[in-house]
Amino acid sequence: MTKTFAIIPVSRFSEAKTRLSPTLSPLERENLLKSMLMDVIGAISGSVDQVVVISSDKDVLNFVADLNVTCLPEKGKTDLNGALTQAVEWCSNYANQVLIVPSDVPLIHQDQVQEMIELSDKWPMVIAPAKGGGTNALLCPTKDIKMKFGDWSFFEHLKEAENAGVSWYIYDSFYLSLDVNTAEDLGEIIIHGFRTQTRKFLKSIGLQVKSNHGTERLMVERK
Repeated sequence: MTKTFAIIPVSRFSEAKTRLSPTLSPLERENLLKSMLMDVIGAISGSVDQVVVISSDKDVLNFVADLNVTCLPEKGKTDLNGALTQAVEWCSNYANQVLIVPSDVPLIHQDQVQEMIELSDKWPMVIAPAKGGGTNALLCPTKDIKMKFGDWSFFEHLKEAENAGVSWYIYDSFYLSLDVNTAEDLGEIIIHGFRTQTRKFLKSIGLQVKSNHGTERLMVERK
């Protein structure tokens, strides 16, 4: 029987979304990450056997300790792919495959997670591309696929699968393609993120979105 563990890598709260510093204060950025993390965990937990959160930040692990997840501290100083490799190796003792989702994809839906898992019965690797060439969800075996998150990781993961002889399916979804890095991304969450903790938080701090006809399609402002 196939067992699926999910892995969510989480950066330090103090380093959360620094690109949003013109729009959000440090505390607001930390609370944004917490809200997104709750949304991702909530969407994933009902469809996998266990959710694993890996981080080098004790505050992160303490925050998720009561959210029915396994807390995995990073070992040593490493980058994102190093941390994910640690997590995949740990999961390989208990699961056949892993679903890796970043902590900043708050529009992910439970039905999407379930569909990806069902697709893995035929396609050993199921991958959801992010805007800009990244990877926003990767379902793959615990063996053979090296972690390549970063610039152009969508294409790097496809190369990994090809080199390993693993067939893949591209799960193309607007909601999964949206990770949060810019003020415009926050606007997309406000528009599309009904019933998410992330939208609720953004509205609570007075952010609102307006259509814009300039270089960016959306403008985010404070009330």
